[in-house]
Amino acid sequence: MNKFGDIVRTKREAKGMLLRQLAALIDIDTAILSKVERGERKAKREQVEKIAKILEMNERELLVEYLSENIAYEILNEDLAIDVLKVAEDKVKYFRENR
Repeated sequence: MNKFGDIVRTKREAKGMLLRQLAALIDIDTAILSKVERGERKAKREQVEKIAKILEMNERELLVEYLSENIAYEILNEDLAIDVLKVAEDKVKYFRENR
């Protein structure tokens, strides 16, 4: 299973784009983007949206990878992680229906 940063790096390299080029286009420091690609730092949602556009990726799919990874890391050390995700799915559906 690929991590968010791996997905971005693979696509960037496939496009022949240097790290510093992509960093400049999304208006962040090259070192920060490098850490994002290595999984040492989280990108901001706005940055993910820009990356998807610049690298001509499916924005929805990239956001799903990004958000799901953030959630997974948040509950990674919880013994109840899988149960939490199941309940959270039901709550998301409920909250959407009862806005």
